[in-house]
Amino acid sequence: MRRAVLVNGVPASGKSSLAVAISRRLEVPLLGLDTAKEALFSELGIGDRLYNRKMGKASYAVIWALVGGFPENQTVVVDAWFGFQPLQLLQQHLQNAGVGAVVEVWCRADPEVVVERYLRRCGVRHAGHLGEEYASELRALAKSARPLGVFPCLEVDTTAPVETEALVKEISRISPLQKVAAS
Repeated sequence: MRRAVLVNGVPASGKSSLAVAISRRLEVPLLGLDTAKEALFSELGIGDRLYNRKMGKASYAVIWALVGGFPENQTVVVDAWFGFQPLQLLQQHLQNAGVGAVVEVWCRADPEVVVERYLRRCGVRHAGHLGEEYASELRALAKSARPLGVFPCLEVDTTAPVETEALVKEISRISPLQKVAAS
């Protein structure tokens, strides 16, 4: 059965850095929504917010299609803000990809820290991403966002140093990783 570690959190919550650390420590593939989306932007061009969202949806589908092609016993780390799509869609993608076990790592940070991080990186990110105008909306999102609530979840405060080794041990301890419920 394929397994997925979902590294979840709002934009600028620290999930990408944490996903890289988890992937390296577990020595498993890492698939990131922004990585896929930026490749699409580079090939297909950038557009308005609706276009950005469409590229996000396409990237999401590509990630799960790729996971479905992995060996049956593969674990994969997926870096995304899973709150941007309905939970039912995620569950369908997991089922279609043959993912039989999931653990969520929720990246938590104070909304002001999230906004500060976001604004700091605006000038260096791919032009297809939302710009500084998104900061106030992100602040509100960071105040209300929550983990998915359907898989075992490990919450990580990304404003403090993360003990990656302890986190990976906890991920591995969840054995077997929770089975995915049929939709």
